[in-house]
Amino acid sequence: MKLLPLVVCADGFTMSVQAHGGAYCSPRANDAERYDEVEIGFPNESEPLILQYMEGGFSDSEDGAEPDPTQSVYPYVPSSVVNLVLAKHGGMVAGEVPPGVAELRASE
Repeated sequence: MKLLPLVVCADGFTMSVQAHGGAYCSPRANDAERYDEVEIGFPNESEPLILQYMEGGFSDSEDGAEPDPTQSVYPYVPSSVVNLVLAKHGGMVAGEVPPGVAELRASE
């Protein structure tokens, strides 16, 4: 299982994008040729395009506060949605995405 490096976008947005046998992805397998859904983790800011996929957050508060989108995992996010997030944030300047997600790089 290879963990991919953090994705860094042109505007400074960051997120982990993973797909392997231990991740919330489809297919749930190591080294698939293509992933239709991937796991996103711990974006550095709230991103409306992925909020509907957010799993319960890891809030320090036990008073019923809303989960923190930056401290959450986003299981089974369609690869097409990840493509939209990358485009919205100007493309990637660093990092790696699983097969099935377009490796949209920032214009030079």
